[in-house]
Amino acid sequence: MARIPAMEAVVDVLKSEGVDVAFGCPGAAILPLYHAMQDSGIDHLVVRHEEGATHMADGWARTTGKVGVAIGTSGPAGTNMITGLYTAHADSIPILCITGQADSRKLHTEAFQAVDIVEIAKPVTKWAVQVKEAAQLPWIFREAFRIARSGRPGPVLIDLPIDVQKQEIEWDSSIDSPLPVTSVIPSPARVERALEMLRAAERPLILAGGGVVLGEASDRLLAVAERLGVPVQVTLMGKGSFPEDHELFAGMAGIQTSQRWANAAFLEADLVLALGARFGDRHTGNLDVYRGDRKFIHVDIEPTQLGKVFGPDLGIVSDTGPFLDALLTTMDGQDTARDRGWVKRIGELKTALPRREDFDDRPIKAPRVFKEINEFYGEDTYFVTAIGLYQIWSGQFQRAHKPRHYQVCGQAGPLGWEIPAAIGVKKARPEAQVVGVVGDYSFQFLVEELAVAAQYDVGFVLIMLNNEYLGLIRQASRGYDMNYQVDIHYDTNGSDNVKIMEAYGCSGTRVHEPGEIRAALAWADKEAERTSRPVLVEIMIEREANAAMGAALDSVVEFEATA
Repeated sequence: MARIPAMEAVVDVLKSEGVDVAFGCPGAAILPLYHAMQDSGIDHLVVRHEEGATHMADGWARTTGKVGVAIGTSGPAGTNMITGLYTAHADSIPILCITGQADSRKLHTEAFQAVDIVEIAKPVTKWAVQVKEAAQLPWIFREAFRIARSGRPGPVLIDLPIDVQKQEIEWDSSIDSPLPVTSVIPSPARVERALEMLRAAERPLILAGGGVVLGEASDRLLAVAERLGVPVQVTLMGKGSFPEDHELFAGMAGIQTSQRWANAAFLEADLVLALGARFGDRHTGNLDVYRGDRKFIHVDIEPTQLGKVFGPDLGIVSDTGPFLDALLTTMDGQDTARDRGWVKRIGELKTALPRREDFDDRPIKAPRVFKEINEFYGEDTYFVTAIGLYQIWSGQFQRAHKPRHYQVCGQAGPLGWEIPAAIGVKKARPEAQVVGVVGDYSFQFLVEELAVAAQYDVGFVLIMLNNEYLGLIRQASRGYDMNYQVDIHYDTNGSDNVKIMEAYGCSGTRVHEPGEIRAALAWADKEAERTSRPVLVEIMIEREANAAMGAALDSVVEFEATA
């Protein structure tokens, strides 16, 4: 078997695992890997901050379903990646972070930029490992991809000492292939019990979580819902897994990202079949209210998720796709028709309990922005959004119809996620229309990544809701009877975000009137296509607006007059 540079074997593994783009920042301790990547066919974008690399890999992975790759050198490169690893870990996104490391013979001497990144990364990864023997390299990378994709997906980190990278190993890529990933299938007896419980319930709901998206199970979810006539709700991470214009769509329940009518429907339900949902606290709120007298069936690929928040009446360990397949098979030959009264009731709640979005006020009210977004963009558009009042309004008002087209950093909620994530999405789907919904504060956290998009001709639209406030924290501060250190307005307009865009070679426009939003979106769409660079539509909204939220599903406070 031929001897080749160890890093060439690593690059062969990356390519065979489906990696066609990597996001990173070269440094002295990772240069052997970069040398091997030359002319490899793997595209590479030089980021301006390693956290940005992780979020780009994250956005790429959420879009493709494959393992995204972020690369950094030693020391602070790895520590800068921790937020991205945490985000991917929290949302079950498979990414691989590769870090350079000082010479393994000098790690005990406090060598320059030598840090124990493996121990630092362990709490926010599925696996973190330092390679000590060059012959292990291709096998460790194979195992990293297997672990990232297996069970509940998630991030891994491989740390590469510079002396290990420089060695040669025996390797033949022509006889190598990815390690198999085993599908997690359900117990037939538990599937039968779930079907019995669903058929016995008078007002059942299916709750589609992020596991439906990750499990590529949306089509099977639709088939099961239609076969049984059971309405479907989504969590924030599951948004897009079920078409929102379908008769059986029952909205999103929660104490923040929710609809009034969806909360009412949930509270009337007597059974909930939760698919790949983790019962996050922003969804459940007060557990006594959330649980009520209703029964719960919880299906999850990760056994330790069952009972983590509360004990379900029936727990089933399975990926969402195989479970739905088994449910459909179990229904074969059975009469699954049910009374349509429950579906009709949800339709009545939707009509009776909407929130208003047709505001003509100036300053602009946030719901009007999402009304314009819904009416302007088609169902094939990819959206990304991060954390803040704008995320809550997005969850309440914005519609999504296809899986992997609405992407949100759910549990970790790092500010600044949108710009790098949008770059990752656009690199995964160059032909697609990509839109980031961003707040004025989050925009500036990783704004430097605009330079990456400009340099590599990655065009997308950013829609900013600008209230010149830390809006979500200002609203939360009301409970402390204060408005302290949350106002970021200064001078006339505060930061001139249009000029910031122009400084990076991009473009933007500012909107003050609600009637100007549609034209601004149309201009931005054409400008992004013309320039192949990011384009900003900055919408100045009312400064002290509040989003509907509360402590429990039955006590969400409405701050606007309802429709």
